[in-house]
Amino acid sequence: MTSHTGQERKPRPGHRKVASWTRDYERLPGIPDEYLNSDGSPREVWTRFFDAFGGLSPADIERRFGSADRHLREAGVTYRAPGEIADRIWPLSHVPLLIDETEWKQISVAMIQRAQLHELVLADLYGKGRLISEGGVPAAAIAGSSEYLRAMRGVTPPGGRYLNFFAADLGRGPDGRWWVLGDRTQAPSGMGYALENRLVLSRAFTDLYKSMNVERVAPFFEAFRDNLRASADRDEPRIGLLTPGPFSETYFEHATLARYLGFLLVEGDDLAVSGDRIHIRTVAGLKRLDVLLRRVDSNSLDPLELDASSQLGVPGLIDVIRKNGVVVANMPGSGVMEARALLGFLPSLCEKLLGEKLKMPHIATWWCGQKAAREEVLDRLDDFVIESAYGQSVPGFPGPGPVLAANLSPADRERLRAAINNRGIDYVGQELVRLSTTPVWDNGRLAPRPFVLRVFAAATPEGWTIMPGGFCRIADQPDARAVSMGAGARAADVWVVADKAVPATSLLPAVETVRIRRIAGWVPSRAADNLFWLGRYLERAESTLRLVRALSVPQRDPGKGGVSAQLSVERIQRLLVTWGATSLTARSQPSKIAAQALQGEDRFGSALSLVRAAQRTATSLRERLSPDAWQVITEMVERLGQEVEDDDGVVSAAELTLQELASFAGLAQENMNRAAGWRFLEMGRRAERAINTTRFARQFAYDEASADDLDILLTLVDCQITYRSRYLVGPLLAPVRDLVVLDPYNPRSVAFQVSALNDHIANLPALKENGLMEQPQRLAVALQSSLVTGEASELHTNSLFVLEQDLLGLSSAIGSHYFPHGASAMRPEKLTGLA
Repeated sequence: MTSHTGQERKPRPGHRKVASWTRDYERLPGIPDEYLNSDGSPREVWTRFFDAFGGLSPADIERRFGSADRHLREAGVTYRAPGEIADRIWPLSHVPLLIDETEWKQISVAMIQRAQLHELVLADLYGKGRLISEGGVPAAAIAGSSEYLRAMRGVTPPGGRYLNFFAADLGRGPDGRWWVLGDRTQAPSGMGYALENRLVLSRAFTDLYKSMNVERVAPFFEAFRDNLRASADRDEPRIGLLTPGPFSETYFEHATLARYLGFLLVEGDDLAVSGDRIHIRTVAGLKRLDVLLRRVDSNSLDPLELDASSQLGVPGLIDVIRKNGVVVANMPGSGVMEARALLGFLPSLCEKLLGEKLKMPHIATWWCGQKAAREEVLDRLDDFVIESAYGQSVPGFPGPGPVLAANLSPADRERLRAAINNRGIDYVGQELVRLSTTPVWDNGRLAPRPFVLRVFAAATPEGWTIMPGGFCRIADQPDARAVSMGAGARAADVWVVADKAVPATSLLPAVETVRIRRIAGWVPSRAADNLFWLGRYLERAESTLRLVRALSVPQRDPGKGGVSAQLSVERIQRLLVTWGATSLTARSQPSKIAAQALQGEDRFGSALSLVRAAQRTATSLRERLSPDAWQVITEMVERLGQEVEDDDGVVSAAELTLQELASFAGLAQENMNRAAGWRFLEMGRRAERAINTTRFARQFAYDEASADDLDILLTLVDCQITYRSRYLVGPLLAPVRDLVVLDPYNPRSVAFQVSALNDHIANLPALKENGLMEQPQRLAVALQSSLVTGEASELHTNSLFVLEQDLLGLSSAIGSHYFPHGASAMRPEKLTGLA
């Protein structure tokens, strides 16, 4: 066994022999610090892991890793790096970070102490203010933070806590000691990704996971949820998770947590103040919200009292908090404790408030707002890492992250020195530390990489509880100091390994503790709007795909020729041009029109653009869609995004995507609960299908339609078999019009769609108490009456155009009635169901 210097070295005490490929550790330029104890012997928890891991063949390992990656891709587990607008697939490291039970207990005790300390400091800062008046914390260190909200001064937190949730970033030094790198009290992220990491890795290595006796995380989430429920002032509260929306860097996590915990995922526009309470705008009117778990920064929560430019918050929210009308976790203003300027004061504050020393030190920090600290930093500038005292970017230097003075040019170094000297309050100097490393799987072998561990704590009536595990970020560079989820970084699951078998646990409560209910529940107006448009986009994509297929088939079938057939083909081409599926003229080569209508990147009406629009809409509904439904949508986008080589490829892609659309429809029909959400998805599909079918009928069943035109129409609405089983003649105008427009038994007819719309609207709650028929229902009933009493002989091109306009009017009425925006969003009329 040789070291990286090429010299012979002896096996370490306690070292176990594992599979030959795992002995790559012994040939690494630097063995991962996590693998070794301070005396150089391997940690017992890692030898247990590699004894089991080494029993797997390289092929089996790659297969399991591939399965994990495939699950992440198919489930759409994504994030956005800071400053980016495109989603990235979650970069899961396939090797977990291992921590033994004894060491984890020490970490837990230190984190509980730190959470208690932060709660006490916040209570004083927004309460009596003795820490400042008695000199425990300089007033400037607090006032310099934009997260200190004067509007919250003197406000007693509803529910009794400033912090319901706390996290801290930890790093291990080369000597094996853990250090706190930073505190997260604003809206700590990562808990949902930690859950997803666990689900993926435990599935890929089921036997290994069980054999390692890994502590379960479900009890932590259960305790967290139960505490939020108990903090409300009624027995069965509504709990919402406030998200900035789909453009948030961690929106997937918000949707994951909402789905897993059973919370409503809401945006600021979903909420409204009525009286002294916060309410959710639903399709049934305003419904009271009792607890708000926020993922929106404090300053953006209320444009009336905080940042007036914010469009993420709720006007009047701060006043509702003052009046004890809603529990907000964490309380607005709690982010002040994330300021690096306060780190240097925490040891003395801990002794003052808790009567004990900090159990886990943090990275040595000098706040340059104090003269002595500033002078020391300036005297030894090259020895320090310079960070912003309050934000992510160092003032005067572009980009996030710290500045190493020793690496700056002479001019930039002097500019930094002058900035610290002139306004030291904005800067801190921190000790330069090297992060410990953990093993990762890199190009078929193990390699050491620096990591940061985020540990989560949740408040409960019995005190703080710590998630057994956490969120591990791993740098791509061997010498990284700080790790963020940018390009090249990875995330790892964290396994807290017990000595004995760990009982299986679940977030599902015991049967005897649950009161059985059979209620549909109410859907927020925004979610209903997105479901409605998801249905419309998918149905519109189906219509476009049917047109593409109908246009391409005659090109492959030499028997479909003649002047009449050519005119029918030109009608398809004109319709695709009108729909915005292609920028080519109607007289262009049909194969080129079909290809662009299928995959036109810059055409809003192409099938590719429509399924991408459906995917964007579905992104806002992640907490409401099953993994199977999301996978179908993702597969459609991937399929249509692949280059096709010829006409056969166009037809094949169209047909396979139509099959996937049918799969999605089947999932919605068989798996979705028959609540308002399902009804709006169905209403979107039915409204769009009715409109498109009427357009098809107007284009191909016009007054002088040929047999070729009618044949294409029957193909577009998938009625060839039905027509031929009823009529032993070729396509005729009146029978085709009756089948496509008026037949109530044909699931593709206009009459069938309108009847379904009537049923759905009738089952939705009324928004007024006057007992009168509301606008959507009035229009739907009128449309159904005309179709029920209509006759095929009375239909003509003009009447089909009128029918199309009426259907568009019904769709608009549904939107304006159930999805109000702007000034009408508050619904000034008297509402039913205010609860």
